[in-house]
Amino acid sequence: MFLNFLEETPGGGGGMMTIIILAVMFVAMYFFMIRPQKKHEREVNAMRSNLQVGDEVTTIGGVIGKIVSIKEETVLLETGRDKVRIRFLRSAIRSVDVKAEDAE
Repeated sequence: MFLNFLEETPGGGGGMMTIIILAVMFVAMYFFMIRPQKKHEREVNAMRSNLQVGDEVTTIGGVIGKIVSIKEETVLLETGRDKVRIRFLRSAIRSVDVKAEDAE
């Protein structure tokens, strides 16, 4: 058959082959799913910890604004021409659109 090597042999080596296949599947899952997700989380956390006053950001709710002040876990955004100020958690910031240094 096509998968003859997976069938149990009279010597009992089939159990070992099953363990090897499961180990290979776990390693593949780690490299294709878990590792990239952790890398992305590290990048997002670095972006949020490097926020500066003057950065133009987008929140996870789609609000676009300029950072006016930063406290420990909150960020005060100024939006629109009418200068409305809204306080957000740092974790609600999705991306930095324009860095403060680039806007000058």
